Amino acid sequence: MFEYKMRFTVLVAAAALWSSSTAAAESWHLGRDRSLKSVSPECQDKFLLAVSEIKQLVNTGKSRDVRQAWDKLKKEFPEIAGPAFEAFIKAEMFYCRGKFTKAVRQYDKFLKEHRESRLYYVALDRQFAIAAAYLAGQKRPVLKIFKIRGYASGEKIAEAIVDRAPATRVAKQAAVAIAQSYEARRRFEDAYIQWSIISSKWPSGRTGRDALLGMARCKHAAYKGPNYDRSNLISAKSYYEEFKERYPKQARDIDVDKKLEQIEEQRAYKKFSVGRYYQKTHKAGEGAGQIEPGKLYYDFVIETWPNSTGAKAAKFAVEDEEAKNKMQKRLRKKTIKKLEELLLGKDKGREKDSG
Repeated sequence: MFEYKMRFTVLVAAAALWSSSTAAAESWHLGRDRSLKSVSPECQDKFLLAVSEIKQLVNTGKSRDVRQAWDKLKKEFPEIAGPAFEAFIKAEMFYCRGKFTKAVRQYDKFLKEHRESRLYYVALDRQFAIAAAYLAGQKRPVLKIFKIRGYASGEKIAEAIVDRAPATRVAKQAAVAIAQSYEARRRFEDAYIQWSIISSKWPSGRTGRDALLGMARCKHAAYKGPNYDRSNLISAKSYYEEFKERYPKQARDIDVDKKLEQIEEQRAYKKFSVGRYYQKTHKAGEGAGQIEPGKLYYDFVIETWPNSTGAKAAKFAVEDEEAKNKMQKRLRKKTIKKLEELLLGKDKGREKDSG
């Protein structure tokens, strides 16, 4: 279904370019002699009507009819014809038929040979559409037999867009799409690295803001639990605090304070878990029944995060251990007393026998 939607939307961006470029002024195109030609003002209405009809035709998904419509447009407006136009349309036809691998290659060829064309950025947008589809899980054919998820191809296409036109809007979109794809696949460490790259390239504006939040979100999501390293929690806290300081309104909108509270809860429980481990291992060896060194961690949790769940658990652990120690002390006293009574009873019996 997704593939058909992609086919139905083919050439819309190109048509939009024609429409937007002719709405306010003359439409310029590279001619066969590689000089700029224009659609004359008196023909613009007819030109826009023809483009609109092609846009409607695209929705049928009939690539042959679309090709014929573009050929007709070229005959009616020969000033738009030229090598750049032909190379672009060739790529578009591959795209229309859903042959994305061939389309990408043809777009690459067009982008290398016709950097001066006004269709240059339309081709970049089209490549991004293919990359986004692959990054979202669209499958691609392999050896004309198998179909696999096109994540790797999507990343490669998107990275090429960033390298080719780093200062453009579509480059930012491509870089963000890679990070979002990693997150969607729960590859949080890879997503964090990608958000870091985005932050270094575009540190300000909306992209920089989203990158900082993405770094915080991925570091937090990468924390696997109390049995694993806490460094991700520390990093997530740092990024969220920076986000809160730099973007206070957005921080309130997404309730960053609540996320920070959650991180503190997780840190407290992590420290409590370490204390519980030491308590158990210590009890398994010599000096069983002694709470040290686990008590050191429990006391730290209670002091540092007094209102946390971890602190409550630490208090229970301390109280339970103290109760057990008291019970063991009483039991030891009773045992010693019984042994003393038994020994004293035997000694008295011996004295009677000797007398």
